[in-house]
Amino acid sequence: MPARNVSYVKDFFIVGFPGLQPHYYGLVSAVLFFVYVCTIVGNAVFFALFVTSKSLQKPVYYCIINLVVCDVLFSTTTLPKIISRYWFQDGTISFLGCFLQMFFVHYFGSVTARLLAVMAIDRYAAICFPLRYHSIMTNRNLLILILGSWILGLVGPLMLIIRAYPLPYCAGNIIVHCYCDHIAIITLACADREEYLYPAFIIAMVVLLGSLIIIVFSYCAIIVAVLRISSTQGRLKTFSTCSPQLIIIALFFLPRCFNYLSSIINIKFSTDLRLVIIMIYSLLPPMINPLIYCLRTDDVKKVLIRHVQRKQIGVPLE
Repeated sequence: MPARNVSYVKDFFIVGFPGLQPHYYGLVSAVLFFVYVCTIVGNAVFFALFVTSKSLQKPVYYCIINLVVCDVLFSTTTLPKIISRYWFQDGTISFLGCFLQMFFVHYFGSVTARLLAVMAIDRYAAICFPLRYHSIMTNRNLLILILGSWILGLVGPLMLIIRAYPLPYCAGNIIVHCYCDHIAIITLACADREEYLYPAFIIAMVVLLGSLIIIVFSYCAIIVAVLRISSTQGRLKTFSTCSPQLIIIALFFLPRCFNYLSSIINIKFSTDLRLVIIMIYSLLPPMINPLIYCLRTDDVKKVLIRHVQRKQIGVPLE
């Protein structure tokens, strides 16, 4: 593999949406800044509720708090640079900085997929084996699953970095994307790109489909178990405990599956539309997940209401 010649590319320039007219730059940067602030504030509120409320310190919420951390780190990795691109017309990013951003983008995405699979396993154990749930989802087992998600998430991104970083980049430094993505970077390499794009696609499919298979199996088993409940009210109550996770899973996986499927069956999109789809499924879930936790989860809703009421009457929080 040829070594990178430092005289080729020393930095990259992130274009963002190539068809966007300059007079819309301020609006787009304001929207992205609003998304970032909402993501930080919303996830910070849930984190504070988790830390201050013993009733939320359960296995499923330990999974969610890791998802919160992952969402905040992903948004912090991607949004400030693209906001700077449109707000200050500063889209330049160093060669090393671009590869670091690429690593963290793929790493946090991989960890999120695995954490969602862990959450599905937790619901599977709770609904299909209610009497054995606490012996199955012990703190030790949960720690293994969560740590496994963070550690295994390193494998794919590291493989991408190790293969992509040494390539000679002499086909320009313009990244037609809103952040440093593997495909966007590889297209600038003066090398046989197919040799690097196909393995990257396989890695993405393994991460995405591997987690999705676990989720589908878990929820199929849950549906079978719920349908065996004789009481209609009992079935609805059990389904309601799964609804927040199902919404989060759908927001994360469905757009990604659509994006990959469209590339497989060769559906053509304009570059701007493709980037809009990518930004929606990348940035929308981290922003609205806290709303789903707080409004669709009874435990969190009760804790939030109790905290608001105590603050209104001046009672200190526990």
